[in-house]
This record gives sequence, structure tokens and C-alpha cells, in this order.
Amino acid sequence: MAYTETLGTLGYIAPEYDSEEIVSTSGDVYSYGIILMEVLTKRRPTDEEICNENLDLRKWKTQSFSGTMLDVVDGNLFPEDEQITSKSEICIASMKELALDCTKKTPESRITMKDVAKRLNKIKNTFLER
Repeated sequence: MAYTETLGTLGYIAPEYDSEEIVSTSGDVYSYGIILMEVLTKRRPTDEEICNENLDLRKWKTQSFSGTMLDVVDGNLFPEDEQITSKSEICIASMKELALDCTKKTPESRITMKDVAKRLNKIKNTFLER
């Protein structure tokens, strides 16, 4: 029998790996969701503000969305001269929901990467519709 040491980056590893060292594709989905949140918010899961409040990126994002979504979204996603349309807001909201579905606490409650790909395609098609 062979044993390997699996390494992970703090803030990106799934909770079940941290507590029970369970490695699965569901853990990859969790990590993807954290990366998607990072892209949307321009915040790392190890940012001082998040860590000082004893939050993870998912909890911080959930709490931060009490105002408008655009208050938390990285301003660089929309250039100043580009008007933010309702279609843009719908796509950002869909991506936020996707990230939250990827980062649910238990592996059984997370969506699969196949579902992630389907939803990303749907978001892309919505955005590209005229």
C-alpha cells in the first residue's frame, strides 16, 4: 500500500480535507468556487480583513452582499466608460450563486464540475445574447 501526502493552500482547501483529510473531486469544486469568488471580488481567502474577522471568503461574501452586489464586485471587471447593464448584473449574480453552490459546507451538497460547466455556458450565452 502506498501513501501520499496531499498538500493544499490555506483558504482554498475544502473543509472536509482540513478536518478529515478526505480528498475528492468535490473538494476541487470547492476550490474552484473560492477562485471564482476571488475573481469576482478581487479578495483572497487569506486577506487580512477576512482573517481578522474569523471569516472564510464564503462567509465574508455572503455577509457583504447585504447592499448592492456591485459594492463587493471588483471594479476592474467593468471599465469606467462602460455602462453596467442589467444583463451584466444578471451574469454577475449568476456567477455569485455558482460560487456559493460550489463552496457549500458538505461535499454532498455541492454541485459537480459537469454542472459548473453547464452553468458557465448558460451564463456566457446569456451575456452574449443581443
